[in-house]
Amino acid sequence: MTTTSTASSGPAPGTPLKIGLWAAQLIVFILFTLFGSMKLFMPIDRLAEMWVWPGQVASWFLHFTGVLDVAGGIGVLVPAVTRIRPGLTVLAALGCVLLQIVAIIFHLSRGEAAAVPLNLVLLALSVFIFWGRSKKAPIAPRQTTY
Repeated sequence: MTTTSTASSGPAPGTPLKIGLWAAQLIVFILFTLFGSMKLFMPIDRLAEMWVWPGQVASWFLHFTGVLDVAGGIGVLVPAVTRIRPGLTVLAALGCVLLQIVAIIFHLSRGEAAAVPLNLVLLALSVFIFWGRSKKAPIAPRQTTY
């Protein structure tokens, strides 16, 4: 006699990937919105105490990068959580990838190699989100009922 069990013998396929993607999205959201908010709202002289470059660039450039950071952070999480236009999460992750590549080039060109490890971590997380949410575990849009 053969019996079949309906009990699961482990996590559903893809569950560790999905957990990793949500964790990466949350980390990117927190760090990008934190750093972006700092660039937007902290006085430049105070930022220059923590990072060298804010005191050496035009304030519009600093604020522009802050807006990009905040938009990227919000974009990688909010559309996925709300399931409203979740494809925007993929585009935001791609934007974060491009932003980190530019940041790495910027810091290396200024001799600020000590800043690059954080950019590399953010780059890796952003690539992971882009890959995962576009290829392996996309978020389905919310179904509207009328």
